Amino acid sequence: MSLFADPLQAFFAPRGVVVVGASTDPTKLGYGVARNLLEGGFPGAVHLVNPKGGRLLGRPLHPTVEAAPDPVDLAVILIPAPAVPPVLEACGRRGIRAAIVASGGFRETGRQGTELEAACVEIARRHGMRLMGPNCIGLVDTHLPLDTTFLPPPGPPAGQVAFITHSGALAAAVIDWARGQGFGFSRLVSLGNQADVNETDILPVVAADAHTRAIAMYLESVGAGRRFVETGRTVARQKPMVALKVGRTEAGQQAAASHTGALAGQERAFEAAFRRAGVLRAEKVQQMFQWAEALARLPLPRGNRVLILTNAGGPGVTAADAIAAEGLRLARLTAQTRQLLREILPPAASLHNPVDMLASASPEQYAQALRLGLDDPGVDMVMVILPPPPMFSAGAVARAMIPLIQTADKPVVVVPMGDPLIAEAVAHLRAAGVPEYRFPEDAASALGALHRRARWLATAEQPPLQPAGKNAAAAARRMLDADTTPAGAWLPPKTVRALLTAYGIPTPQEAVAHSAPEAAAAAEAMGFPVALKVVSPDIAHKSDAGGVTLGLESAGAVAAAYDEMMARLQAAFPQARLAGALVQQMAPEGQEVIVGAVRDPLFGPLVMFGSGGVEVEGLGDVAFALAPLTAADREHLLESTWAGRKLAGFRNLPPADRPAVEEVLARLAQLAADFPALAEIEINPLRVLPEGRGALALDVRARLG
Repeated sequence: MSLFADPLQAFFAPRGVVVVGASTDPTKLGYGVARNLLEGGFPGAVHLVNPKGGRLLGRPLHPTVEAAPDPVDLAVILIPAPAVPPVLEACGRRGIRAAIVASGGFRETGRQGTELEAACVEIARRHGMRLMGPNCIGLVDTHLPLDTTFLPPPGPPAGQVAFITHSGALAAAVIDWARGQGFGFSRLVSLGNQADVNETDILPVVAADAHTRAIAMYLESVGAGRRFVETGRTVARQKPMVALKVGRTEAGQQAAASHTGALAGQERAFEAAFRRAGVLRAEKVQQMFQWAEALARLPLPRGNRVLILTNAGGPGVTAADAIAAEGLRLARLTAQTRQLLREILPPAASLHNPVDMLASASPEQYAQALRLGLDDPGVDMVMVILPPPPMFSAGAVARAMIPLIQTADKPVVVVPMGDPLIAEAVAHLRAAGVPEYRFPEDAASALGALHRRARWLATAEQPPLQPAGKNAAAAARRMLDADTTPAGAWLPPKTVRALLTAYGIPTPQEAVAHSAPEAAAAAEAMGFPVALKVVSPDIAHKSDAGGVTLGLESAGAVAAAYDEMMARLQAAFPQARLAGALVQQMAPEGQEVIVGAVRDPLFGPLVMFGSGGVEVEGLGDVAFALAPLTAADREHLLESTWAGRKLAGFRNLPPADRPAVEEVLARLAQLAADFPALAEIEINPLRVLPEGRGALALDVRARLG
């Protein structure tokens, strides 16, 4: 019987492992698993099961799981798929709490395999057992050590980065790559089909490992979206996480009818989810590990100011461009630092950042310049570029700098450029645990990751904004309960306006008219000028369809515009249901933006902000965040878009009321979070008036799920 209260712990600290499907044939995978456990240094008991009997690597082959002696906490199963369920039953009866099914032939093969996989999960749950896989290569803990894979030895080098992957083949390739890169792993977990245990389950267990200082993840999707975000957010407060999410194309995704729905693809949702969870999203496999290594080994910067030290101008300029591309900036050295540099460097050296020490720079000059840079209060990070020095060995330069780098409270990355002439320097840096990169762009990318990690931690404790209380939700719920709009349909303007009013989102005065005289009377009551907008559940983009007329100055003009609009639309869209027109008071001049929310099937409500109008999809100037928003989310939405930055004023545009936009964003996000039945809601445009005068939702539509 297992002693583990949490079965997930049994995967990483078993007292004993039973291998079902162990084989005496060295070409079989079952032989590889037995070999890695027995010859890889695992300190616990290893029991081998094969009904044919005999011996393998000096150990007896037991006929069944029941026949294997104690202790057994973990089963590794590598047999044909149809034979797996009865073996899982035997494991469950014995009290084994954790099982790795490395076999293929399950969900990935079609309907029959899917049914077989479901049967395995049912057995595991009935016995309180956790199941990893199937169709995986298992896991490795380099520090225990424990290697349940069938991969050829040697296993991955021991290190400080844990790797969670949905692809076993990638794990095999990465292990081999790591051996040649001086890169080490603490734990490696291949999840396969994730029939039971998924990345969200395993994250806290991996993060709790004392040897793990950073977590890298190769993800094809995630299981429970919001649970991943909340679990990840908790983990990220302890350990940095980097993810490579593949499958970026949105082929086959069903877009919603609004601009927000059309723009809020799966990748936008993942970006918003990762940002909330504190997961840094890498673009490439190598970049993922480069970031993880830097996060595991280096202190975090206090700001974004980078000093570049080099012995050649070209690489320094390249590095400066790369620094700017990462959103970082070149540090300004103090006059005192420049004077001290002048005293140790040749007269022709450049003392402004990038600091070009010239080709003659010695190991001592590199070390002295690095020390001065680290002491400068205006420097947050340092990049040292080391093309092969003509007069000294690159290895000697590395040796001179390593003690300073290891004791610095600021991150230092080193760029030894070349190959054979810098091999000694690379060896010294790797042995000392100093991150090194072949080119400045990679080093700048790693520094950018460190900076983003530091910024996320600074805002990680922010609670979600709660601008609207329970009364707003209760009032809105009464309106929705009273509304008879069927699922999937657009809500009538009256209900949408009431929703916004309940949540304190301002709208101009308006009324729905069902005839030309009624429209004229409504316009006279609210005052001119007015706009006329068609009301139809079948016409989503009113402007494109000719269903909007602006700037009407008299009752006669309103009546004529109403009749003309209805006739035009009836002819153009004979099947459309025309329910009248919305008469709306024209708003004062201001900037126009789009604000919306859409419900993602995996992560829940997403809020969008960006440049509004009819060309929103073509402009693509939008950003997304999970609802409800934090202050950091709101800042991201506004600062990462031109629409948000432009609120401060641009050329002949006066500054607009940014606080009013922030308030609308927070309130709309809360509305979307409060009502799961709301599939999407969009304000396009939101007219942002000059400073201190607020914002008005001019055109709003909402649809039930």
